[in-house]
Amino acid sequence: MNAQKKVVVGISGGVDSAVSACLLVEQGYSVTGLNIKVLDSLDESPSLKPSPLVISDHPDFQIPVCTLNLSSKFRDDVIDYFHDDYLGGRTPNPCMVCNKKIKWFGLFEGLKLLDADFVATGHFAATDFSDGRFRLYKGADPEKDQSYFLWMLSQNDLAKTLFPLGKLTKPEVRKLARSFGVRAAEKKESQEICFVPQDDYCSYLAGAIPGLADKVADGDIVDENGNIIGKHRGYPFYTVGQRRGLGVSAKEPLYVTALDTEHNRLHVGKKSSLECTQLIASGLNLIGLDKLTSRIEAYGKIRYRDKATPCIIEPLLDNSATVSFFSPKSAVSTGQAAVFYRDSEVLGGGFITRVINALQQ
Repeated sequence: MNAQKKVVVGISGGVDSAVSACLLVEQGYSVTGLNIKVLDSLDESPSLKPSPLVISDHPDFQIPVCTLNLSSKFRDDVIDYFHDDYLGGRTPNPCMVCNKKIKWFGLFEGLKLLDADFVATGHFAATDFSDGRFRLYKGADPEKDQSYFLWMLSQNDLAKTLFPLGKLTKPEVRKLARSFGVRAAEKKESQEICFVPQDDYCSYLAGAIPGLADKVADGDIVDENGNIIGKHRGYPFYTVGQRRGLGVSAKEPLYVTALDTEHNRLHVGKKSSLECTQLIASGLNLIGLDKLTSRIEAYGKIRYRDKATPCIIEPLLDNSATVSFFSPKSAVSTGQAAVFYRDSEVLGGGFITRVINALQQ
């Protein structure tokens, strides 16, 4: 019986996590919400504290909520990573890293402190157990599927994780929220990085890293023939595939094709120069496979909103793989994740550490 099982649900203050908690109550679980603080005082404590957050006004869903302050860990594991990746000429994905290193870390701390059986979140994804493995699947709503962000989860993580929204669409979640009396039922979603005001990462970096703007100002913009055609304000303030804000004129549109961090240069070229047919993914985490011992066919995504397309994955040394796409991807960026699927199942993923453009092969 679920009534004998305790679940710690990550509560963000949004509608998805609140509905997840209410659904679990409805299913008979004993539910406690956990609100993880990441932008609070850096003085952390391993103890849980009561939270004033109220999930629902309905008498059947009066769910207690605790807080856990992980602000110091968040700064070390997410904000510092964000800075380092941009300074290294990569494009970070802080929400993806936060899921593994902060959210699931915090939820499992809550699980231990509350002697719970499971953790749960409001992600649109699903799990199952078959053939001796816990498996991760896309959420039923293709517009809201968040499985791409969860490729770093381990077998131990998935063994204790529930995703109550896996079979629901966003409109269905909104409808349930109203029936559950959820206060956040009409709350709009935020697509911004929580620690970057107005989602302006350039202004954020300039303010967060003293002297950065002056140090990297006036770098060269170099075209495909090696000609210097302009100046830029610093390589960390640009990303591969960027077209706007280059400040140079040409007969056809120019895009950032590469960042030279050593010489503070932007390499620019035609849109076709952004096409990539092969990449190296490192730090692999496999979910649907025990190990990668030979080449396999799968579907691959190179960013969240990318369409998964056919590819071949071939193992390399050091927990890396070569990923070859049947048709080119555009504006592939190191620092992002390549995530692999078989139909709706997540096979695993890895960080993109090298991009091989079509013209280089």
